[in-house]
Amino acid sequence: MSMTMNFRNRLFMAAAVLCACTGIAQAHQEAAEAASGPNPLAEKVRAANSRFLDVRAATAEGYAPIPCANGIAGGAMGIHYVNGQYLKDDKIDIARPEAVMYEPMADGTLKLVAVEYITSKGPASLEGQLFNFNSAPNRYGLGEFYELHVWAWKGNPTGTFADMNPKVSCEHAMAPSQ
Repeated sequence: MSMTMNFRNRLFMAAAVLCACTGIAQAHQEAAEAASGPNPLAEKVRAANSRFLDVRAATAEGYAPIPCANGIAGGAMGIHYVNGQYLKDDKIDIARPEAVMYEPMADGTLKLVAVEYITSKGPASLEGQLFNFNSAPNRYGLGEFYELHVWAWKGNPTGTFADMNPKVSCEHAMAPSQ
């Protein structure tokens, strides 16, 4: 009986230490985010593109969906609504992203999470933020290009400009035939 009590006490203590460590880690992360403050480029992108909160605005401006993009190691980018005209012109304009990204929700709605700027001319930058280079061939069937994701509406623990977001999922994306 005392062995059982001793085991329970140790188990309880281990759980308490784990909870305390988790709380400290979360507080540290929140303090780091508060100290670094909001990202100025993400704020500008949000201000320039809030019209896309409703996906109908994207389709009205000539954006068309491509399938939800999952990450190989987890996370996702969501469903890209791509404007082919902007993709071809190679111009970088904060208010005219080449792609607008939505996360499919369980209720069938789409939630704006990010935008993506794409150009074949580079090296490219927007407000001092360098774009990522993508070689060809690539999974998009495009030639070499430069791209910049801006997670302006959904925080990304891997960075505001990372390609994949571990907080985004394609779980509720409808199959193309739906």
